[in-house]
Amino acid sequence: MRAGSWKTVANRLAASGSVVEARWPGNLSGKIGTRIGKHGTFGMDMTWVTGRIAVGGGIWTAENMVAVARAGVTHIIDMQIEFDDTGLAEPHGIEVLWNPIDDDFQPKPPEVFQRGVDFAVQALEAEANKLFIHCAAGVHRAPMMTLAVLCTSGWTPETARELIEKRRPVVDFADVYVRSVERFLDQQVRAGK
Repeated sequence: MRAGSWKTVANRLAASGSVVEARWPGNLSGKIGTRIGKHGTFGMDMTWVTGRIAVGGGIWTAENMVAVARAGVTHIIDMQIEFDDTGLAEPHGIEVLWNPIDDDFQPKPPEVFQRGVDFAVQALEAEANKLFIHCAAGVHRAPMMTLAVLCTSGWTPETARELIEKRRPVVDFADVYVRSVERFLDQQVRAGK
């Protein structure tokens, strides 16, 4: 995502009301190109698409991880190649699957989705658990994985996509990523899963 696009994403997220208080880390300020709000304050980018599954952008800091923990998240699928949340999550007892992929608009292998789906299924076995699926901006990779998770739990691709887009308007389902999810789902059907 271009640095100038961050402001657009931030404005859409603020308008949707899907944020919790947090801050951008200092080392990203120059890359983002804009600082949102007083002293660089920006909301923790997390949108609940179901009562137990949220999708959003990067956590980046210990302060933001506190916001995630306070939201009741017990498990995280971290799709960003840019940063592994594991160290930030450990003090809060949050389990992390770092499933890094590049946001390069290239097809994604079924193994990426299988790792995420397996983790999500295990995470959501306990009724009290909540799952946060995120990437850097919560626009491409995290929604793509959320689509795969919802579809493998009984949602049709169309209904799941509509739900994600309705709850998180900033989502951009790139055709190549949707086709990657469809290939994964086809493979699941062929394997009898």
